[in-house]
Amino acid sequence: MSAPPDHAPITGPATPAQLFALLDRLGVAHVTHEHRPIFTVEEGADLKACLPGGHSKNLFLKDKKGAFFLLSALGETRIDLNAVSKLIGAGRFSFGNAELLFERLGVTPGSVTLFALINDHDAKVRLILDEGLFAHDPVNFHPLRNDATTAISPGGMLKFAHATGHAPIRLAFDAAGEPRMIDPGAPPAHLEG
Repeated sequence: MSAPPDHAPITGPATPAQLFALLDRLGVAHVTHEHRPIFTVEEGADLKACLPGGHSKNLFLKDKKGAFFLLSALGETRIDLNAVSKLIGAGRFSFGNAELLFERLGVTPGSVTLFALINDHDAKVRLILDEGLFAHDPVNFHPLRNDATTAISPGGMLKFAHATGHAPIRLAFDAAGEPRMIDPGAPPAHLEG
């Protein structure tokens, strides 16, 4: 990610304040709600019921070839990880450990989020987005820590990803978790303007 000329590059893991400043510079509207720490999708069901929009689950993955991936999907999306790895030409997936997660994305387990791409300065982590996220406005992600949720628009999600140097691989998942590749040039089905 290259910093705008009037801002020093972020060194070390970004803070939520630095994330919000980047969203502001990009013109991405955002609203953050503080809450108790949430470590799993299931743990936060009661909180999510009170917050509008689509709620995400975010998986930090490593393949057998040593490549890293961040899969951001709707919390309720079923995902066949073996089918995903085959479809995108990756090696078999495993979950990245806490040390690799912090090294690559600057967050700890329970705080994995699309926004952690702010810390992947050399764009070594490939972003995979569930097309279902685009059917919700807003979409919700942890702001680099798991005791808050930040809501942004689907268009803001894409703007953030591109600004951090991460062109997403977009996949649509069927009810069984089987993925289908979305043409990179196709506009998201539910994204307006």
